[in-house]
Amino acid sequence: MKKKELKDLEFIANGVLIENESNEGMESDRRKRLLAASFVAVRNMTGMNRKEFAEWLAIPYRTMQDWELGTSQVPEYVLRLVAYKVLMEKERGNL
Repeated sequence: MKKKELKDLEFIANGVLIENESNEGMESDRRKRLLAASFVAVRNMTGMNRKEFAEWLAIPYRTMQDWELGTSQVPEYVLRLVAYKVLMEKERGNL
């Protein structure tokens, strides 16, 4: 990851600020939980359930379920791309 990405994890998705303090020294489990909660927050902005959201993004359901439950960690770039897609689709009135 780039140093800037390691410095902090924060982005705005439809007016909801999802942030994290410095990643340095952060426990892996805590980071997973934060990313999982962030992913769920982005999905909840669409009003879709897991199955619909997985199909809409063309992500396997089980993969997305693992990300949301914190079983595996969603890559930060994927979370940012998904948040961006949700924002753009809401802006266009498609959601």
